[in-house]
This record gives sequence, C-alpha cells and structure tokens, in this order.
Amino acid sequence: MTTFVDRVELHVAAGNGGHGCASVHREKFKPLGGPDGGNGGHGGNIVLTVDPEVTTLLEYHHNRTRRATNGKPGGGGNRTGADGEDLVLPVPDGTVVLDRSGEVLADLVGNGTSFVVAAGGRGGLGNAALASARRKAPGFALLGEPGDERVIVLELKTVADVALVGFPSAGKSSLISVLSAAKPKIADYPFTTLVPNLGVVTAGETVYTIADVPGLIPGASQGKGLGLEFLRHVERCSVLVHVLDCATLEPGRDPVSDLETIEAELAAYGGLEDRPRLVALNKTDVPDGQDLADLVRADLEQRGHRVFEVSAASRKGLRELSFALAGIVAEARAAKPKEEATRIVLRPKAVDDAGFTLTYEEGLDLYRVLGDKPERWVRQTDFSNDEAVGYLADRLNRLGVEEELMKLGAREGDTVVIGGGEDAVVFDWEPTMAAGAEMLGRRGEDHRLQSQRGAVQRRRERELMRDDADTEYASFDPLGTRVAAFEIDDSHDTDDED
Repeated sequence: MTTFVDRVELHVAAGNGGHGCASVHREKFKPLGGPDGGNGGHGGNIVLTVDPEVTTLLEYHHNRTRRATNGKPGGGGNRTGADGEDLVLPVPDGTVVLDRSGEVLADLVGNGTSFVVAAGGRGGLGNAALASARRKAPGFALLGEPGDERVIVLELKTVADVALVGFPSAGKSSLISVLSAAKPKIADYPFTTLVPNLGVVTAGETVYTIADVPGLIPGASQGKGLGLEFLRHVERCSVLVHVLDCATLEPGRDPVSDLETIEAELAAYGGLEDRPRLVALNKTDVPDGQDLADLVRADLEQRGHRVFEVSAASRKGLRELSFALAGIVAEARAAKPKEEATRIVLRPKAVDDAGFTLTYEEGLDLYRVLGDKPERWVRQTDFSNDEAVGYLADRLNRLGVEEELMKLGAREGDTVVIGGGEDAVVFDWEPTMAAGAEMLGRRGEDHRLQSQRGAVQRRRERELMRDDADTEYASFDPLGTRVAAFEIDDSHDTDDED
C-alpha cells in the first residue's frame, strides 16, 4: 500500500460566480418601482496552505479532483447571493506548485504559507447595480464568471538541513536512527528505504533536521532505480554527507569509487555544486571495515573532503560528525539574508495600455480581440437578451475596440472574434456597433421605460380632458410624483407652467 507520495497531478476547479438578478420593484400604486435585482455571490477559491501536520501528498494521490463551491445567484429586493466557500488544501512544507508545462507557480516554504491556485469567478451584477441616469430600468443582469479550472502538479521537496546520500544499504537509515529519534525501517537488503526519512538532531545549541535519500545507483539521474524519484529531496539541504560503506561485499565497489559514482549522479542532476560535503566512512566497527577506512582516508582528504570514521552500531564518531554538521548548518543559516517584512508590489499599467489587443489573422480572414476586460465582459453577457448584447456593445465601444477596428481597415460585415479559446464569441461587425442593441433606442436609453412613461401620461391626460376645461390638474410621472400644474383652455392647448 502506498504510504508516501511526493508528486501528484491534481485537477482543481474554483467555484463559479452567481448570476445577477434582473428584477423590478413591485408595490401597490407604483407600477414601475425601479430595478431591485441583487448581485450574484463570488465563487470560492482553491487555496494551498502549508500545514506542519501534513508530511505527504498521499491524500491527493487517491482523490485527484477538487472543486470549490459556487456563488449563489442574486435575488429581487436587492438581495445579494451568498459567496462560495474557499476550499483550503493542506500541503507539506516544501511543496512546489507547477503547471502542466513545468513552469513553477509557487514554492511553499514555511508554516502557514498560502497560495490561491484557482480563483473563484466574480458574481454577476444585478440590474439595480447596472442602472444609471440614462439606463434607468435595465431589463438584464450580468452572468457570473466561471471560476479558474486547471491541472497542476504538486512536488514535495523535503525541507532538511542535512542530506545523507549513498548507495543502497550504506547505513544511512541506521545513522539517522542513532543521531535522532527517528525510527526508519532497517534491513540488510538493497532498497529497504523506499521513502525519505526525516529526523531532528540536537548538537549543542544548534537544532537541525537530517534526511536520508533512498539508495542512489549509477544512472539514477536518468531514472534508473529510485534515485530520480527522490533526488529532488536534497535540493533544499545546506550540506551533503556521503555515507560510504566500508564493509561492502559487492565486487568492484570501494568507498572511493562509490563517492565518484554518487558525485557523477549529483552533477548530472544539477544544482548541487555549491553545497559543502562531508564524508562518513561507515561500518568501521567491522575489522575489515576499519582497515579499508584507514586505507582510503588519505586519498579522500587529498580530494578536499572532511572525513569522519563512524559506526551506527557502536556509535563511534557520531558526536564529532553531529557537531561538525551543526557548525556548517549554523554558518549557512547566518549567511542567509534575514526575512524582510511583507511588501506589496505595485505594478501600474503602462500609460499607453489600451486594455486589449486587436490583430488581423490573414489566414482565417478575421479580426481577433484579446484582453482581460473584453473577454471577461463576454463571459458575463447573456446573449439570449438583446439588451444585454447592446450593453456589451456599449462597453466595447467605450474601450476603443470600434475605433481600433476602423484604424485597421475593418469594413462592415467583417468577422470579429473576441477571445482565443473555445468560449470565443464570433460576430459580424457593424461600424455603429448597434447590432443587438435595438431595444435601447438611442445608445444608453431604454425605450421600455420611455414608452411606459408616455402611456401613463397620455392615459391620465385623456381622463382629465373629459373634466371641466377650466379645471386645473396635476401632471404625474409614471412613478406617481407630482411634477407640474397646468391649466387647460377651450382648445386643450397647454399653457406655460405655473
């Protein structure tokens, strides 16, 4: 049964935003009480957070799809829809987040570090929020935006100060078991260790973590054996310790050749050239092991390595090794720059940033509009509502899309595409951008409101005309507000206002 997972591919989908509501306030004696449609709620985000109690990605190995909840739609009476709940995914310290192409999105180090890997969609505006002095009673609302949906790769790189590297059965797990309180599985056959083991060591006033990397063999950096799976776990370490077996019975192997082989694999993997190295000649409690250690020690020291003769069984040399490691770790920590306070980085847009790009694709004979604003506006538009389409046309015109089309020589009837994905919208361009906005009359006006005002006005005037011609009467707007008083003469012509 798999108990340790350090790499997993995860499909995440944030919540969709709730749709806005198109509603008109209805109350007795108020035939047109005004728009009161509420906004939709925002969709929930998917957040990765470092949790000190999580040490593996096993949870995501069995369930590789995660979804946040959607925002609720708005309602009448200016009721705003509820926001979707964020989905917080705990990950181990040292988790690297990548996209499918291998680009690093985030490197999560430090307890509590968070990263929004998929943002929830914005809620759509209701018609109350869309009302303006010119468009007083919008008959439409904006749709909620879909949340981000993507496939990410989570890779765990163990956060340890010291990494023990060496051939299988070199005694790395045994050293960790006596240097720390860790209890790894120990046996006398190769590849006993299938996952990195992590232990905490105290040497004087320095406390550091130590990890062993499952056995490396020739070709590990190209995927042979288990080395490629776990070489990433040495990337964050401050010092490498070569654990060399002085009691191996395999023909053709000795501490010097083992060191050269492991160094070749580390060099092929790359990125570890600047790490200090120590050499631990292990299993010197065996008579032949001590003899071999005496034989190769001078050669290793000539290569520039600090050499320690140790034994996990007799605990020989472990104190000296642990304090030497503590000194190197302390120096590495002191050399690191101190963490600065969190800063907010402002990246203002360029002065000439139009908010969109417009290009002509000659092969397809079309004009393509790309940009955050126009693509977001398209996702928010209900294309079954002509008034909503007209509102989109207004927004694109104000952004400058129509002017740019004219500059590029676009003619009436040319194909214009907004967006670059499957949700792109295709339409035939009309220079006035009036297509779909017929319900609005003149741009920005809503003829439904104007016609209803006119109908109510004419009906009341006809009723009053049947009364005595010398009687004063009040003129009301459709909302029931008294606006002026007039006097009707015999010819029914309206005099000036009082």
